[in-house]
Amino acid sequence: MLRTIAHIFSILFHPLLMVTYMLLLLLIINPYQFGVNSISGQWKLVLMVFLSTFAMPIFAVFMMKSLNMVKSMQLEDRFERIGPYILTGVFYLWMFINFYNNPMIPKTLVIVMLGSTIALFLAFFFNNFSKISAHAAGMGGLVGMALINSAFFNFDTFTLNFGLLGTYEISTNFVLMTMIVLAGVVCTSRLLLGAHTEKQLYIGFAVGFAAQFIAMLFI
Repeated sequence: MLRTIAHIFSILFHPLLMVTYMLLLLLIINPYQFGVNSISGQWKLVLMVFLSTFAMPIFAVFMMKSLNMVKSMQLEDRFERIGPYILTGVFYLWMFINFYNNPMIPKTLVIVMLGSTIALFLAFFFNNFSKISAHAAGMGGLVGMALINSAFFNFDTFTLNFGLLGTYEISTNFVLMTMIVLAGVVCTSRLLLGAHTEKQLYIGFAVGFAAQFIAMLFI
């Protein structure tokens, strides 16, 4: 039962989904920075990010598996991750360049994209010496983004309309705490599945978390 739950969390919080989740979180917290008043107003941007940072890299890995360049989609061997890291890095770097040169994209999303790109290349670097957790790196980036928005962009609270349940004002600190709990659940799931050691998880989380702050320094 626990392993099944761990598999579900590993799929739901796949590292390549993190950029899409971070974009959705930014749209929920403050859609006005994107020039809209709800997520639906930027569905094309969400779709583009999903395709470029998740669907296309996953398809590339699928093609590599079909050509017997990797043994499985899980990329359990760290040496098998080299090619997918490079291919995914190209997609991420291309997306960052497009965001950076687009005045309609808010600074918060540019930071997210650069931070995710930096984390990816750092993971590629560390992968040459030791396997680290890409899931933990993704969750570290999610926590880092939540902290940056709470501490540096003055998004203290935001409102959410739950229809019949009413409208509620939510603190960005609550969002940060939620992301930390989620990170703990995902990392624990990877441990339960035997996919990583604690050291690999700690290094992965540190890489993803630090990358967002490195990106903020450059943007």
